[in-house]
Amino acid sequence: MLEHGGRLRAAAAHYGIPPAAWLDLSTGINPDPWPVPPLPASLWQRLPEDDDGLEAAAASLYGNPGLLPVAGSQAAIQLLPALLPRAAVACLSPLYAEHPHCWRKAGHRVRLLEGGLSRAITAATPYVLLCNPNNPTATAHTRAALLDAAGELNRRGGWLIVDEAFIDPTPDDSVTDLAGTPAAPRLVVLRSLGKFFGLAGARVGFVFAAADLLQRMRAELGPWTVSGPARSVARLALADLDWQQVARHRLLAAGQRLHGLLAAHGEVRGTALFATLCRADSAQIHDHLARRGILARLFAEHGLLRFGLPGSEDDWQRLHAALQSLPQQAAVTQPGAMHADA
Repeated sequence: MLEHGGRLRAAAAHYGIPPAAWLDLSTGINPDPWPVPPLPASLWQRLPEDDDGLEAAAASLYGNPGLLPVAGSQAAIQLLPALLPRAAVACLSPLYAEHPHCWRKAGHRVRLLEGGLSRAITAATPYVLLCNPNNPTATAHTRAALLDAAGELNRRGGWLIVDEAFIDPTPDDSVTDLAGTPAAPRLVVLRSLGKFFGLAGARVGFVFAAADLLQRMRAELGPWTVSGPARSVARLALADLDWQQVARHRLLAAGQRLHGLLAAHGEVRGTALFATLCRADSAQIHDHLARRGILARLFAEHGLLRFGLPGSEDDWQRLHAALQSLPQQAAVTQPGAMHADA
């Protein structure tokens, strides 16, 4: 099983610091989540039903009724490769490790490509997979570039799969509205309520794709893939447009602040929900912070250290102080670790 962020208990045991004493910045989840109201007791006593308004709320927000709710986008990441003919898939790397892992597990040949989207398109693989914005490098692709890529792949019978787990703060960049439509029939988009809405524990996500693929996914997943309480919370959150607007402004400002805080220590790329520091000594910085009870997400093989947003002013000051206490030396960038969109 692959390692992921959020492994606070393991860090607490390793460094001998109680879990409650940590500042956990390892996940990229909104630290100020959508406020979940009290839920009716009946939700815990009845099986989930598909006509509860969740699909309608998601279709309204994302602009596309061609969707399937799943137990977090992770469920779709695991299932999708098994439903498509085995072939080669080009993944813009580095990226969320579950993607290449699951494609390999399903028998596909995975090509990890560093560089821009154009390189992946010219690789002539039947499938191209990317995260937008990318986790962990924060590389972003424009809507126009992605639609051009989807069109090129469609003309040669290929597929474009886009994981938009971190795109909610910048919805104008999304291509969800066209996934599976006549304009982009072989475009598949994954969405999640875990990051922007801060509801990772609810395990709710969506797949947007052509109807036949969604029908096959539904048949494989079976009934009740998302619990009744999670469906209710997701429906309410998706419909709360006022909260979403306020959250976007707040997260964009916080993302800029985090970028500025880290920029004094090396090359930084960021989104509204996380920022990634690129340094050859990222493992040493990770250890330095962890000994002070601050957990970031280390990608040692790429020389990257990803930071989520602090949740309070005290947390911001704690991170600032820990960074200021780093040994005085020149920031060393890991060559080739982060790339701009081509």
